[in-house]
Amino acid sequence: MGEAEGVVLGHRDGHGFVKRDDGEPDVYISQQEMRSVLHRDRVKVRLVRFDRKGRPEGRILEIVERRKAPIIGRLLNEGGAWLVAPEDRRYGQDILIPKNATAAAVAGQVVAVELTEPPSMYSQPVGRITEVLGEIDDPGMEIEIAVRKYEVPYRFSAETLAQTAKLPDHVRASDMKGRINLTDVPLVTIDGEDARDFDDAVYAEPDGDGFSLIVAIADVAHYVRPGSPLDRSAWTRGNSCYFPDRVVPMLPEALSNGWCSLRPNEDRGCLFVRMRVDADGKKLSHAFGRGIMRSAARLTYEQVQEAHDAGTETPLPIAPLYAAFRVLLAARIARGTLDLDLPERKVVLDDAGRVASVQPRPRLDSHRLIEEFMVLANVCAAEELERLHRPCMYRIHAPPSDEKLDNLRGFLRGFDISLPPGNQIHPRDLDRVLKKVAGTEEAPLINEVMLRSQSQAAYSPDNIGHFGLSLARYAHFTSPIRRYADLMVHRSLIAGLKLGAGGLTEEEAAGFPDTAEHISATERRAALAERDAIDRYLAAFMADKVGAIFQARISGVTRFGLFVTVAGNGASGLVPVSSLPDDFWMHDEATASLNGRRTRLSFRLAQEVEVRLAEARPVTGGLLFQIMQGVPARADRRPTPPPKSKPGGHKRKW
Repeated sequence: MGEAEGVVLGHRDGHGFVKRDDGEPDVYISQQEMRSVLHRDRVKVRLVRFDRKGRPEGRILEIVERRKAPIIGRLLNEGGAWLVAPEDRRYGQDILIPKNATAAAVAGQVVAVELTEPPSMYSQPVGRITEVLGEIDDPGMEIEIAVRKYEVPYRFSAETLAQTAKLPDHVRASDMKGRINLTDVPLVTIDGEDARDFDDAVYAEPDGDGFSLIVAIADVAHYVRPGSPLDRSAWTRGNSCYFPDRVVPMLPEALSNGWCSLRPNEDRGCLFVRMRVDADGKKLSHAFGRGIMRSAARLTYEQVQEAHDAGTETPLPIAPLYAAFRVLLAARIARGTLDLDLPERKVVLDDAGRVASVQPRPRLDSHRLIEEFMVLANVCAAEELERLHRPCMYRIHAPPSDEKLDNLRGFLRGFDISLPPGNQIHPRDLDRVLKKVAGTEEAPLINEVMLRSQSQAAYSPDNIGHFGLSLARYAHFTSPIRRYADLMVHRSLIAGLKLGAGGLTEEEAAGFPDTAEHISATERRAALAERDAIDRYLAAFMADKVGAIFQARISGVTRFGLFVTVAGNGASGLVPVSSLPDDFWMHDEATASLNGRRTRLSFRLAQEVEVRLAEARPVTGGLLFQIMQGVPARADRRPTPPPKSKPGGHKRKW
């Protein structure tokens, strides 16, 4: 029946799947077959049969490559034997630790393990402890686990730190040689209240019937030269990674928070673009330069919005910024873009590093103002590099695939909503649907399904446009402190416009395809690590609420259960199908629903439900819930306190 190669994806229930390199459907691997492999190993499988739904099942023929990354887990002593229980339950097996390989760790601590003997059909994996992270309840353990689990580089090399130490402690005259002087332009930074680095500043003034705009960006390329230790570490990281109480930065703090940060009232080198737009928000012209600037103020989104709403002014005029924003927004609306309404939440920690609250992240016009300025500057960067016939690191977003579009069309048909025929869909067609259902009870469901129908944005030296923004060309130019893609665009502009040292080399240009693939992967890695840490924080926040009942919304439907998201704090967890009322449950992919044959109960994506928190595992970020629909209204529906732990024990918490 054929063979295939791919990566093992373990399942918490012991079986697994092989995600095939050729993009064909995943191959099911039985629990018995999984004994000889671990999650994320690369294998070759033989297809042996298809199940009744046509899904392939396989047998492992060859282990092509063992995953070498350390495994994070908790050290336990069971019956005198030392072992580590992986925090990621997809690994499926505990790891035996010889007595002389515990690295002085004590039972209950969180550790990193390196395998010394892989698993086999008849034996467990064996390993040695390479790092002791600390106690299970230590503040910040959520982040310590996440960065190691997803292999986020969190230590700078000695060479990188040595190069950073040699940087000057002031802006020298030689650093500013040949630059355009912008120090008399009242550029301002507008960022979040907790922002640590400021890499963009803006300015606007009326110009005839339209506006002149300036977007100035920190000149990271001046300090981070191609091939240097700083450059190599930035390439490896690909981007900064943001957590509730810290940042794992792409660049060392001396740069990210120092010489590359546009601090108020301090001279800084910058790359800037001066743009003119007409009264309809249409760009008339743009010009790039390398300058020296002095930020006139560090403003927050909230300060700017409050001043605008009250009709007062900050130390600098903001009225021209908002006036320019309104014409840019009008142009965006006319262009037709996809604006999904997906609420974001912010985890706030107390002084001890514990979750104090989970707050909705506001979406203000001041946020959108900066977004529109940055989008326009990014478009100009892509257009300029095309004009110069220079390499460009495009930010691409493909339209939905034919299959996803057909599924979306079928889903919307159930709400008497139609999309234009054919597969040449425009973002405004999708946005029109969102506008139509805005404010209705179906809106969260349709926004969620619309999001899942979209392809994933990525970086590429080959342009296919940006579907979501409805732009023919787009690149990232505005955040070189935290994104390597932007640094590459800066270097290409510097070389193409002959703006001095630090431009793109021929070797770098030849490596654009590999770099694009790499930084697309590091972006996904950072997103997974950030989400993983947030899940752990939310699980810790919920740990003392076991037994409580919450209002929630179904955020995922699978054949093995439902995923639900709690209203208010956004904590997400699983409702196993085994915990649903006794029935034969059928998964309908077309309608994203789970349907009981006997009870006629039905659960569908984005449906509001009442749930009870059954279990919380803070370190793994795992929450288990029970759906209350279909459960008799008995006394046991009342909240119950969490079970008390026995003193002296080290129970598994994952």
